[in-house]
Amino acid sequence: MRASSQFKKGALEMCVLHFIQKEDRYGYELTQRVNQFIPITEGALYPVLRRLVKESYCVIYTKESPDGPSRKYYQMTDKGNEYLELLEHDWDEFVEQVTKLRGAD
Repeated sequence: MRASSQFKKGALEMCVLHFIQKEDRYGYELTQRVNQFIPITEGALYPVLRRLVKESYCVIYTKESPDGPSRKYYQMTDKGNEYLELLEHDWDEFVEQVTKLRGAD
């Protein structure tokens, strides 16, 4: 397995929460949004979404679609907002330390 796969896995949860925080979204839409920046498959996304719901970081509601069957939308909770803030802080700190490490002799 390439290292980039592990990087994606670690960052995917934060990316998904970022997009849900901005606007309620359904699974396929989330896959498309994340794919604009990081290539992923739908199969990688749904386990993350299930975990986020299970941990109460987001909730699901169903909404009629003009293009077909109803869709499950994911909406951020207050707990999810707090968790995203923590993830982003930890990520920024991690990237800063790795950048320092790479610049060290």
